[in-house]
Amino acid sequence: MNLTHPFLDLDGDKLREECGIFGVIGAESAVNVTALGLHALQHRGQEACGIVTFDGKEFYAQRGLGHVASVFSGPELANVQPGAMASGHVRYSTTGGAGLRNVQPLFADLASGGFSIAHNGNISNAMTLKRELVRQGAIFQSTSDTEVIIHLVATSRYPTLLDRFVDALRMVEGAYSLICMTENGIIACRDPLGIRPLVMGRLGDAVVFASESVAFDVIGAEFIRSIDPGEMVQVDHNGTVSSHRPFGNVSARPCIFEHVYFSRPDSVMDGRSVYAVRKQIGVELAKECHTEADVVIPVPDSGMPAAIGYAHESGVPFELGIIRSHYVGRTFIQPSEGARHADVKRKHNANRAMVEGKRIVLIDDSIVRGTTSKKIVEMMRDAGAAEVHFRVASPPTTNSCFYGVDTPERSKLLAATMDTKAMAEFIKADSLAFVSIDGLYRAVGEAGRNGKCPQFCDACFTSDYPTSLTDNADRESHDLLTLPVHKVA
Repeated sequence: MNLTHPFLDLDGDKLREECGIFGVIGAESAVNVTALGLHALQHRGQEACGIVTFDGKEFYAQRGLGHVASVFSGPELANVQPGAMASGHVRYSTTGGAGLRNVQPLFADLASGGFSIAHNGNISNAMTLKRELVRQGAIFQSTSDTEVIIHLVATSRYPTLLDRFVDALRMVEGAYSLICMTENGIIACRDPLGIRPLVMGRLGDAVVFASESVAFDVIGAEFIRSIDPGEMVQVDHNGTVSSHRPFGNVSARPCIFEHVYFSRPDSVMDGRSVYAVRKQIGVELAKECHTEADVVIPVPDSGMPAAIGYAHESGVPFELGIIRSHYVGRTFIQPSEGARHADVKRKHNANRAMVEGKRIVLIDDSIVRGTTSKKIVEMMRDAGAAEVHFRVASPPTTNSCFYGVDTPERSKLLAATMDTKAMAEFIKADSLAFVSIDGLYRAVGEAGRNGKCPQFCDACFTSDYPTSLTDNADRESHDLLTLPVHKVA
């Protein structure tokens, strides 16, 4: 769940992101570095977090439900054993549901020794693999798709751990960035299409890995490079770094929604400033679907860069027409529908002086179910707006994501069931328009979308999924039920 988008979360009306991972080896106080790195990645997952450390002899783990600041406050952090190697994870549950047993990094004692794994992404054939592993006698301790990888590594017959790890990953499909720790060091890897992000840096003599470059800014590390799609980077306790590319050369398909919404705007994603891309999306919006208006207003906070770009390109003044309170809890945890709706009003207030009597252009990053957008428009009407024109800094979200983003089923996506005119009527806007898929690609520095070989994963907009979706196909074809899982207190 994203800290940077406060209009959360009326009936799941915002795309909830995947997770964030962090790892360090060779640091004097790896656990403190990891906790600080996780703070920087908090926007990627706010349900739970965990840290696993290695002191040269033993692995230690601490996990908890909630934000990093609460789970790893002073006393709790002091209880985590020190060591020069640690990895961490912030989580929003996509596969497996909430609960402490699914909090990562996961850890297991294998025949070769301790093995921990932190995963960002989603394995789209996890249930198929799990059924076969259970038939072979595997006993699962969580409902997370990540645990499938541990069992595949444990049952592989290859002689070395690295070979067993490669063997396991050859069997999975979907999206993953992984940070794994063994007694010999860290292995960081990215799926062959590079759907989920992963970057590498240095902090003195230590090597660090993270989902986003902003984590390096926060801990004072130097950004080195992105991990390439399909690459495995191995770092031992002497600081020796080796790169392995066991999956050959595959055309990369990184998630384009990282640029639209998920990543922090102060991150650099695959060589591109996320903030600059979001501003450019606003420029493309103004070029493609400008309308006569008196003021451009962002939906805080994720609509801010695109609104700046739109205003600059169109010449329409930018104003803060919605003021956000930073001291109200997340709306999605409120116990009743009425309480959630009231909480939106406590969290946001229309800036009437900038709205009343004016034709306004509202800029937001996406529309999912449309319920939140409808309430924003209503807020502007109540504040006296003469006209409300809604502009969206992404194409219509018409398809579910199976790569680690929690999207509603397709039938509940507004753009999958209505055309743009009907959507405008639903949210009660005077007009509604989305940036085109080619406009989005231009904003990230491409000439346009290459239909034969797209440069990004954009399946949520186009239904062009870059991998097989085995579990989903099974559900649709055979209505297979998930395996029963015993309850853990």
